[in-house]
Amino acid sequence: MKNYYTLLTAFVLILSGCKNEPEEKHSEPEKEPTVVEKIANANGLENFDNITELKYTFNVKVNDSLRTSRAWTWEPKTNTVTLTTPDSTVTYNHKSEAAAHEWVDQRFINDQYWLLFPFHLVWDEMKWQHEEEATAPISGETMERVIVTYPAGAGYTPGDVYEVYFDDDHIIKEWVYKSGGSEENPFAATWEEYEDLKGVKIATRHRNEDGSFELFFDGIEIKTE
Repeated sequence: MKNYYTLLTAFVLILSGCKNEPEEKHSEPEKEPTVVEKIANANGLENFDNITELKYTFNVKVNDSLRTSRAWTWEPKTNTVTLTTPDSTVTYNHKSEAAAHEWVDQRFINDQYWLLFPFHLVWDEMKWQHEEEATAPISGETMERVIVTYPAGAGYTPGDVYEVYFDDDHIIKEWVYKSGGSEENPFAATWEEYEDLKGVKIATRHRNEDGSFELFFDGIEIKTE
């Protein structure tokens, strides 16, 4: 009987010792970013949250003739948008007053997409597929490609498709826009003359293959917290 109690006591001590040992913490392996996240990150997505005000002028030139020029001021944290043209100035809330200012809001979305499309790859709901090798439409170079498809009921131009071409630095070099996903009249343009503004990289110029179309930004200013 004595041996029995001795063994029992030893067994309890072993259990007590086990309970006193700290549990090992197993950290989850860090998740690899998706390719669209890599594109957004390469353009400084983490720094966008610091922006309190973003100013820029959207310009379109066709055959050396300036056809469009719109100056924007956007305060992302309050959703306040101001459009300034030679004829008028309009200020509205992009989230709560878009329907009442649809004409302006459509242009705000269009112009801002050209400015910040890499971030929309993670901001927006869309389907995408990645190809490791594809021929870029303007340069003819072999690059990676992401094909982005927006849902049929999304935004002002539902069903749009974008083909985005980039190198291993995940910076967009060219893209093709297909309105409503149509294969008729796809529009290809460059992404060039990047500027780094407080950690946010912006392509300030876009051209078509023959240079007859040129879209460019000037007057870009960023205020941060």
